[in-house]
Amino acid sequence: MNKKKLAYIGLVISTFFLVTSSVLIVIGKFSNTLITRFWQLFCGGILIIASIIFLVCCLLIFKYKNRKVHSKKALVIGAVFLAIYTTGCLSFLIILYGPNHAFRDWLITTAMRTMSHQYYCQWFYNEEIIAEVLNNNTIIEVGEDTNPDLVDKDLRPKPDDSKEPIYANKYEKDVLDHEENALYKIINFEVNGCKAYMAFVYDASRVTVGVSRYFGEAGQYVSTMAKYYQAPLAINGGGFDDPGQNSRGGVPIGITIMHGVVKSDNRVTSSYGIIGFNQDNILVLSRNKTAEQLLDEGIRDAVTMGPFLIVNGKKSTMKGNGGWGYAARTAIGQRKDGIVIFLVVDSNEFRTNGASMKDLADIMERYGAINAANLDGGTSSVMSLDYEIINDPIDSTLKHKTRGIPTIFMVK
Repeated sequence: MNKKKLAYIGLVISTFFLVTSSVLIVIGKFSNTLITRFWQLFCGGILIIASIIFLVCCLLIFKYKNRKVHSKKALVIGAVFLAIYTTGCLSFLIILYGPNHAFRDWLITTAMRTMSHQYYCQWFYNEEIIAEVLNNNTIIEVGEDTNPDLVDKDLRPKPDDSKEPIYANKYEKDVLDHEENALYKIINFEVNGCKAYMAFVYDASRVTVGVSRYFGEAGQYVSTMAKYYQAPLAINGGGFDDPGQNSRGGVPIGITIMHGVVKSDNRVTSSYGIIGFNQDNILVLSRNKTAEQLLDEGIRDAVTMGPFLIVNGKKSTMKGNGGWGYAARTAIGQRKDGIVIFLVVDSNEFRTNGASMKDLADIMERYGAINAANLDGGTSSVMSLDYEIINDPIDSTLKHKTRGIPTIFMVK
């Protein structure tokens, strides 16, 4: 192989390393996890200098040697490879660190707030950047507990066969236009291009909590639990302890109450609260209560999760996207007329989209909820109808499947 051929190969290799080193050094400027400061300043600098020197030498040889180097095909392949690689690296850096922060905010809020795969954003952003983004994308919840007096099923309009019903808007029509004596009704729509499933439950006394048969050890699918309890409609419930995102899904966070019996009373962070129903079939959102206090207050069924989206008709204040990013979501709410709302939103096939906390709050408000809260999301987000999953959960390997969880809200 002549010197000009070697120079051409060296030209391609040195350009590749020059671009790669530049990318790593830029990442190192914004992150101290994936690229350490030492590597960025010392090794990265040396590699760039060496690449430039090698590149200059190859160009000189390439210029002053007169023999033919390669076929035109080889020249074109090398040039196209370098062009594609350089363009890809530049685009990658622009997406991560460019003037438009949409991707950065999505990545940080989705990874950090969902408590799974946090290293995705920590690879590319340092603690200061992450803290700034989370501060600019957060939810400020209403500092109140539910006032049960605001819910009264007698507020529900009485059917009058003598005239056509008049609805305030299409959302009221969606809720109130149903078959006589129907226990529930399900409608479909889209959120950010992702499928959403909303169920209106007309008798709140039929909404209860169900738990896995292996509660405390392993979870079960929503549809499996629904079949066991003979519940035709069910959604996933509260959060659960999931170290390493590979647990068996059997240990719930916080307090779980089923039919007036405390099933779990575990430690939980202050960012979560109680989501449940009292003996008057009113959805109660409450914080900082012991299991004994909840039972004394008449709570019959409850799980622990959050954040709270609407309390006593007051919607939580959202900064940015609400701080939890975009993902598959599940939420529960109740209108002032007592009708309970189940909401499940799918993600897309790459788990990069779905609903934000702001989306959930806006949807619940639109359909008249005066109390609403976020439940567990992601792969856990499931709606089961007649013991079959009707939405499309996707797990972390991008397979179309759900996972075992400890609790559900069901309609019996």
